Amino acid sequence: MSEETIPGFRAVPRTGVIYVTTEAVRRGFSASDPDWCNLGQGQPETGELPGAPPRIHDVRISLDDQEYAPVAGVGELRAAVADLYNRLYRQGMKSQYKPENVCISGGGRTALTRAAASLGHVNLGHFLPDYTAYEELLDIFKAFTAIPILLEGERGYAFSVDDLRREIQGRGLSALLLSNPCNPTGKLIDGDELQRWVATARELDCALLIDEFYSHYIYRSKPGTLPVSSAARYVEDVDKDPVLLFDGLTKNWRYPGWRVTWAVGPRSVVDTLASAGSFLDGGGSKPLQRAAIPLLEYDHVVKETRAIQDAFRKKRDRIVSELERLGVRFDRVPDGTFYAWGNVADLPAPLNDGMGFFRSALEHKVITVPGEFFDVNPGKRRRAHGSRFGSHVRFSFGPSTATIDRALERFEAMIKNPPLAK
Repeated sequence: MSEETIPGFRAVPRTGVIYVTTEAVRRGFSASDPDWCNLGQGQPETGELPGAPPRIHDVRISLDDQEYAPVAGVGELRAAVADLYNRLYRQGMKSQYKPENVCISGGGRTALTRAAASLGHVNLGHFLPDYTAYEELLDIFKAFTAIPILLEGERGYAFSVDDLRREIQGRGLSALLLSNPCNPTGKLIDGDELQRWVATARELDCALLIDEFYSHYIYRSKPGTLPVSSAARYVEDVDKDPVLLFDGLTKNWRYPGWRVTWAVGPRSVVDTLASAGSFLDGGGSKPLQRAAIPLLEYDHVVKETRAIQDAFRKKRDRIVSELERLGVRFDRVPDGTFYAWGNVADLPAPLNDGMGFFRSALEHKVITVPGEFFDVNPGKRRRAHGSRFGSHVRFSFGPSTATIDRALERFEAMIKNPPLAK
């Protein structure tokens, strides 16, 4: 009996990464098989990096840690997160984050789900393209209305403060959800530009929900400064400014399997997130929250971040230059993240289509993610006339350099001898 025939249940779509991984498994993919190259993965390599602190291999679990964690998180971890944000972004500022401004959760999507469940009957803006998991997240909760905002590749996916003001006032937005740096384009809003975004949100009473999970993968920064970015730097009053930030160990600390993440914002919002968590998920892992506390010490963060920047910048430059040589175009070289957002329209058919490229690459044991998955369309309310991003592909340079090099060799063979178009 198929899943569609079970009474009472609906078909829930898979996110882009889950879809492509499932398709690869049907062709024999296994994460433990070194012959496969997973450039579709949404996680960074998790092993040792030159200059990075040693990786954690053992976690001690005390008797107290066998119990449930508070829904808002272990108090010591909440304090450690607040202290880190103050040290990185708010030195010398009167308003400082406190533990009550932090809500711990068991994964990034859990944190975002708590936030979505906490929104009222408002218009929520979101960008196209953006993170694939936003689509179902923006559809499942019916209190708010999701308003799409299309970004143009010809403009390098730029979106000015004037554009922001026009969208807030013209569409009546009370909230805006975005990833920064953006997954998949790598576009970063930072510095004076980000400061003006926060000021505009404050002035026009529009909440910014900013997914900052790639905020330590920054490839443009001032010499001598730590390459990190956060809107926390430009918040005036941590309890009044309508800015809610999401981050965690999954990307910036390279511990995706720990599922330890957080939201940072006004304490009234954090209280609401905890209330939502009490019925949605019940809270995260207490032992891993406890084990995460030393990872947020400033010196540890500095070493890990600098190691990430050095290793991933080299991989970014390698994958972009080689794919450009093979005929893939880039609307912009990524400012951040570990993704390269390529346009394959100039390749021979069927490789000139994101899905065609993906399916052909699977035959060479390489996984990518077609661009159409980032055309966030909650409830499929927009008509399906083909995705604006149908000729795009997201290439992850999260894997090791050796894996990337093998994938590039296979891409070259595939492009030089493309399969016959059907």
